[in-house]
Formats: sequence, structure tokens, C-alpha cells
Amino acid sequence: MYTLTYESTAVKTLTSAEMESLLDKARTHNKSENITGCLIYYKGKFVQLLEGDKKKVQELYDRIVEDPRHKKVTLFSEDEIVKRTFPNWGMAYYPMDDEHPNKYELEQFKRNLILLSDLIEPTNLTAKHFWIKTKTMIAEPPK
Repeated sequence: MYTLTYESTAVKTLTSAEMESLLDKARTHNKSENITGCLIYYKGKFVQLLEGDKKKVQELYDRIVEDPRHKKVTLFSEDEIVKRTFPNWGMAYYPMDDEHPNKYELEQFKRNLILLSDLIEPTNLTAKHFWIKTKTMIAEPPK
């Protein structure tokens, strides 16, 4: 089994509806390919960890690199693994109200991510890098 994590920047800010559509398609595909992981989208940036069969994960990453909705796609860690960090996760997502962003909800979202990163024991170096990158990203104040 294999895992990788990457970061990228959205070409344009995605609305909640666009993000939910992207996730529906990704969840369906990933389930059929037995790929699990976690996707964080914050302030127009993505950080994602993918895990599963090496060939399938690499093929998915290659498609992500070519996806016109991303730019600056950077792979920053990969590992051969024996155990998944996110064995039961298709992809988690917390919707934010595009029209009326709520500062309290945003802060709660950030606290929940930090708590999650503290509770999930990374099973490999790539998972550790994923959580470090996530914490760094959400530490940036909103624009």
C-alpha cells in the first residue's frame, strides 16, 4: 500500500456548491478504487492525503496535476505503508456559507481540525507532514 500528500492552489475560489460537486465525484471514484484519505480546502488552497494501491493513487494524483481547477500542485511526501491513516474516510468536508461567512463557525472548524490532528495518530511520515501542513495553512488569518 502507498500514500502521498500534496498541496495546490485553486485557480478560482470554489463555492460550496462547486466543492460539494467535486467531492461527490471524488467520493464515488475513490470508493470504487479503494482509495481513502483526507482533503482540506481553506482560503483557496488544498492539502490532501491519499492512500491505497500505489498504481491507483499515482494515477489519481496524475489526474489531479492535470486538473485545470488547480495550479502549483506540489507533491511533498510519499511513503510505502502497511496501515492506512484514514481507513474509513472517503473525504471529510465542512461546508461554509459563501454568502454569510460566520467567524465563529470558521474558528470552530479550525479548532476541530487541530483536535482531529491531535487525536489521529499518524501511521507514517507522510501523514505527519499532512497534519503539519494543515496546521500551518489554517493558522493563516482569513483575508
